This record gives sequence, structure tokens and C-alpha cells, in this order.
Amino acid sequence: MKVKRIIANVAAGRVEAAQQFYGTVLGLELVMDHGWITTYGSDESANVQISIAAHGGNGTPVPDLSIEVDDVDVALARMREAGFPIEYGPADEEWGVRRFYVRDPFGKLINILAHINSSKSDSKPNEAAL
Repeated sequence: MKVKRIIANVAAGRVEAAQQFYGTVLGLELVMDHGWITTYGSDESANVQISIAAHGGNGTPVPDLSIEVDDVDVALARMREAGFPIEYGPADEEWGVRRFYVRDPFGKLINILAHINSSKSDSKPNEAAL
């Protein structure tokens, strides 16, 4: 048996509230909508990963989700412009990521990150994202 994919499921009373955060701000495409469940995605490929953590690093709580982006500063500006309060950062962490924490509309703590000084082609996707 081989794990092909891991999907994060977030409980929500109003699934349509995801559109601004995940669709508009983060730029993910609505790829499935059954009314009671919506799925956002992109055509990027990634390795299957799950992180297990005792803490989030540098005194932060463990985030519910980590989302890697190509430009963390653009993501930060979009979050601020949309009115989502930043709970941590932005910070350049000693383990090689620039990141910030924000809560999605469902109260989930989201770690938005980019690897520092690495292009898309030389980043190591199986390194811890926290």
C-alpha cells in the first residue's frame, strides 16, 4: 500500500466562508463544491507529508495547517488587506523559513511560510514546514 495524498478537512458551519480566505486571498481554485463540502486546490504537485509537533517553534503553538507559498510577503499583505489579524510574525526562523500565523474564518491557526533563499526548484519539500 502507498499513501497517495493527505487531505485536510476543516469543520465549518458555513462552508462558503472559506471563499475569501482560501479562494480570494490565497488564490486557490474551487475544485469541488457539493454545497456541504467545498475543496480548494491548485495544480501544484507536492509530496505527501504529515508533521507531528510538540510545539510550533520559537514559543508558538502548533498550527492546525501549514501552507507554503512562493512569496510570504505578498501573502502577508493580502491577509492584512482582507482584514485577517496576524497572530505571529512575520519572522525569519533559524530553520530556514519566513512565516506568519493567521486564523482562518473557522478559527484554525494557519502557518503561512516560504523557504528562505531557495527557489522553487531547489527547495526540499520533505523538510519540516513549521
